[in-house]
Amino acid sequence: MDFYVTALLQGLCFAGIALGIYISMKIFNIPDITTDGSYALGGIVTGVMLTHGYPLSISLVAVLLAGALAGALTGIIHTWLKINALLAGILVMTALYSMNLTIAGRSNLPLINTASMFSVFGFTADPNMNNLILLLLIVAIIIGFVGYLLKTDFGIAMRATGNSETMIRALGVNTNRMKIIGLALANALTAFSGFLITQLQGFADINMGIGIVIIGLGSVIIGETLINWFKLTSVWGSLLLVLAGAVVFQMVLAVTLALGINANMLKLVTAIIVLLIVSLPRLALLRSND
Repeated sequence: MDFYVTALLQGLCFAGIALGIYISMKIFNIPDITTDGSYALGGIVTGVMLTHGYPLSISLVAVLLAGALAGALTGIIHTWLKINALLAGILVMTALYSMNLTIAGRSNLPLINTASMFSVFGFTADPNMNNLILLLLIVAIIIGFVGYLLKTDFGIAMRATGNSETMIRALGVNTNRMKIIGLALANALTAFSGFLITQLQGFADINMGIGIVIIGLGSVIIGETLINWFKLTSVWGSLLLVLAGAVVFQMVLAVTLALGINANMLKLVTAIIVLLIVSLPRLALLRSND
């Protein structure tokens, strides 16, 4: 049972990644590979700050700023230098690997005898239940913030930039600035997931971001499938289903491991699961046409 509770906790920690991918890929139509680097950056900055005795509040601000700067850099390379968005993300992701190693000073940072948000906030005596309550509160705040932002005039302009860039530019909106801000927000959310997962698992590693964009993309695709099934048009409902996608994705991986699949094959299984999720709507469409 604890195995599935851990998967649930990880799914909630990955809510920031799922929402970040949702913003970059679904709102702005930008395939942002910076995610791999900014997630690890969030974890590394968290590990360094906490092991040096900085309070959680300052550590959180540093993580959000670091992630936002990484995303903004991708946006600047894409908009100012007119570099393909995918290549811009790959360049920043590659550079972040060296930056993370430089910041950490080594490949792995254990959080031994350091305070974490899971130890500071005690709701119950059961550690898993305590972590679950805290993460649910945090995720509710994140969804509330992102949902509110997307419903403001600024958020509507962000969505319009992805839907009809030419039209919104004709209305006087600086679409390049919107893309930079959007990517900064997306990667700040991704770095926040690194902040959470580092404290949950008790260490940070420079390789922790490898393939994380697949998890985020899989979560968004599951969420999008649920959105289509329920025919939702509400921003709040869409964000909740994207969060549900992150949890479902982790649960599927948990079931896979419970069935006895070798842990070394987990990345392969993850890729196959995402491939199946992406293919199912297309296969259903082909079947209906027949």
